[in-house]
Amino acid sequence: MSTPSNYTDFRNINVNNTFNSLSQATLLKEQDNSIQPTAIIFCEGNFGKADGKTANGLIRHSQKYRIVSVIDSKLAGLDSGKVLDQKANGIPIVASLEDAINLSETLPQYFIFGLAPTSGFLSSLERKIILHAMSLKMHIINGLHEFLTEDLAFVDASIEHGVRIFDIRKPKRKEELQIFSGKVREVNCPRIAVLGTDCALGKRTTATILANELTNKGLNVVMIATGQTGIMQGARYCVALDAVPSQFCAGELESVIVKAYEKENPDLIIIEGQGALSHPAYSTSSFILRGSCPTSVILQHAPKRQHRSDFPNMPMPSVASEIILIETFSDTSVIGLTLNHEGMSSDDIFTAIAGYSNELGIQVTDPLSQPVEKLLDIVLSAYPQLASKLAEKNEVS
Repeated sequence: MSTPSNYTDFRNINVNNTFNSLSQATLLKEQDNSIQPTAIIFCEGNFGKADGKTANGLIRHSQKYRIVSVIDSKLAGLDSGKVLDQKANGIPIVASLEDAINLSETLPQYFIFGLAPTSGFLSSLERKIILHAMSLKMHIINGLHEFLTEDLAFVDASIEHGVRIFDIRKPKRKEELQIFSGKVREVNCPRIAVLGTDCALGKRTTATILANELTNKGLNVVMIATGQTGIMQGARYCVALDAVPSQFCAGELESVIVKAYEKENPDLIIIEGQGALSHPAYSTSSFILRGSCPTSVILQHAPKRQHRSDFPNMPMPSVASEIILIETFSDTSVIGLTLNHEGMSSDDIFTAIAGYSNELGIQVTDPLSQPVEKLLDIVLSAYPQLASKLAEKNEVS
């Protein structure tokens, strides 16, 4: 295949690394005016499962896109909210791209690849579906480690059909990357990292709920997204940490946190965790602890999960051992435990909350099944100054 004559110019204009290929002014205008472009999510065979976590996250929360449907033929005809959280949200699951388009009043503007497989690469069928979406004039949002902007078949298709490709995980040029400087120690507000005992546990969901609820109550909260889903959801401060060369991971996260602090003057910064510190296959949690130097940690755990996600021969760690590891590795403390209730009944959840609370001597809750006030209390009891600020706001109002 020959390289198109306008290949270089096109990559510079239309096929950029991240959402920044759209001007910052355009992005801010869309967010400020609540103009959400429409999108469909491809999640064939995995919606509601661990490998569908990108789609799951976007269905639960999306500031940037108005999701109109999810593609998963195995669940076609169901409501995506009912599948995830037993609460209807009006976003249907359909069997194919054609069904998604036929269901929409107008052609959706974006096709989001909502799978997050361990391999990080597309199958031959998935390539064909994405190319078909491009032929229909849909922009592509890709969160995989496989960069479509470096594949001539996709670059040619984007030129031919006049659409953009966004490789969410594609890092900056190496000369732009930053090493750790220690400036994060000058960030004079609480920094809470939401970590976990495994991958695909709901760390981002817990962090998002916490940030949104405290913001709604009157605090100035910034959430730092560290993975592709958080970036797709519209986080203003973010870095796809698992795609950054290891030498720069701590520095890139630190620089984002410092930038957020200087621009927003927040009361609280919440950092989305990745993987697990004890997980030998991933190192991202260690960089999050190093780069953010969190003043505290909230730990997420799935009590019924017997082995690590995608690693059937690797048993889950105990909560107590993960806490010891985190507090030994980093100068911080675990202030609360949040549960992922997969495979659990209501009685199981209450039993687990009581058991872990007694064993660990910290507050425990399930962010999705229990009152949100219990999650907020983990933070407000650990940081009385934040509770006092909320009380003052309530008195004024």
